[in-house]
Amino acid sequence: MFGFGRKQTGVEWLLVFLGNPGERYEHTRHNVAWDVADALAEDLDVPIQRLKFRALTHVCQVGGARAMLMKPVTYMNLSGQAAGEAARFYQIPPERVLVVCDDVALPPGKLRLRAQGSAGGHNGLKSIAQHLGGENYPRLRVGVGGKPHPDYDLADWVLAKPQGEDAKAIQAAVQRAAKAIPLILERGVERAQEQVNRG
Repeated sequence: MFGFGRKQTGVEWLLVFLGNPGERYEHTRHNVAWDVADALAEDLDVPIQRLKFRALTHVCQVGGARAMLMKPVTYMNLSGQAAGEAARFYQIPPERVLVVCDDVALPPGKLRLRAQGSAGGHNGLKSIAQHLGGENYPRLRVGVGGKPHPDYDLADWVLAKPQGEDAKAIQAAVQRAAKAIPLILERGVERAQEQVNRG
């Protein structure tokens, strides 16, 4: 669909899911994008397990386009290394690098799709911008809610697992995000925004 003269063996989109490797980070607020990756992989019935470009990867059809799913294993603040290497290798422009991440500024369960924008203090997005040469890349943010009170340490908050109603809202958003990604690739970011951001 989006061939740009490349062979079918090429990759047209990068889907970069930000998180930290290791059991202690599983299903924490900061790793919600990895939960989205796993939900999408389950929907597509594919494994994300080939180690390439410092990430666990899989190349498959998503929303009519050939995409590489990536879970960088470099830790959050170095995520751009994986995205940058893959983007250069496949000659993918930043506007076709969709980054999925957590967002403490959004209520638990809220999705926010944008074609570009600032990192908003997110170290993973800062790293992506550094290695892609700017902030002109789309991002799908999954709301995980802010700190319960100002004295609470932000690192402790994002590296904890959500509980109760927050957990339910975030898990529902994970499923919605996984369903939204094929739509984004099929329609394009601008056309998919209204539907994705409505939830």
